Amino acid sequence: MKKTDLIMMDLRQFLMCLSLCTAFALSKPTEKKDRVHHEPQLSDKVHNDAQSFDYDHDAFLGAEEAKTFDQLTPEESKERLGKIVSKIDGDKDGFVTVDELKDWIKFAQKRWIYEDVERQWKGHDLNEDGLVSWEEYKNATYGYVLDDPDPDDGFNYKQMMVRDERRFKMADKDGDLIATKEEFTAFLHPEEYDYMKDIVVQETMEDIDKNADGFIDLEEYIGDMYSHDGNADEPEWVKTEREQFVEFRDKNRDGKMDKEETKDWILPSDYDHAEAEARHLVYESDQNKDGKLTKEEIVDKYDLFVGSQATDFGEALVRHDEF
Repeated sequence: MKKTDLIMMDLRQFLMCLSLCTAFALSKPTEKKDRVHHEPQLSDKVHNDAQSFDYDHDAFLGAEEAKTFDQLTPEESKERLGKIVSKIDGDKDGFVTVDELKDWIKFAQKRWIYEDVERQWKGHDLNEDGLVSWEEYKNATYGYVLDDPDPDDGFNYKQMMVRDERRFKMADKDGDLIATKEEFTAFLHPEEYDYMKDIVVQETMEDIDKNADGFIDLEEYIGDMYSHDGNADEPEWVKTEREQFVEFRDKNRDGKMDKEETKDWILPSDYDHAEAEARHLVYESDQNKDGKLTKEEIVDKYDLFVGSQATDFGEALVRHDEF
């Protein structure tokens, strides 16, 4: 069996699994579906530098990489930290700015997204030219649908393909129907990119707006989260959601949510914890108060960034190579 045949088989199984998982989730009447996209928490630790720098360690490396062990001496820790700093300095000018540090922190918190992109990239860049065209993606993902217009599972793959093509074109900034890795990331995870937020809202409204009038009314809003399934009594959280819709979601009180109201709901303007932490780290480490950090200034405050005990920097460095 050819490599491409194996890829298509795996992707078909994945899509079937996705559809079954979605159906299963919708069949559970007491579980709440959350469509709101929140920024991940930088740490579940208390941010109090007077007690410890645990929060800063989680924010800087990511919680998984910030676990402390007795493996490295302070000298070894400083050496590894210096290597990480070289990666953070994106323009290689010898300084780490607040923006560069913020980008690093965001990367550390969202590494799973980049790992997902790497996995899928290998399965879609079929000619291995460092780009993924729409034709490559379509053939790898939906090639079997084109050969079999009526698959046995009954899932509407053609509708999904049309929706994917629309999103792909939105992610493809230069309109050549060929995605760079950054554009492919925007295609797979549109909620992470400002220029993709309209498509996130559009897809959400299409999912929930059952009468296709271009709005989400109260019953459609509740119906997306909860199925009565013969139960007369609603759980307390459903009653709360009804109140939330009336009091906060439907801002103009016309009984339904339009695109802007839906956007405010699913893509709230969260406080930027990454920027706040970046500013905090710069403030605490900036010895000459020029608003940016040298490698020496960061290494001098290594206890703030990574701790005075051992951290699994080897794993952190390997997993940050793609940054």
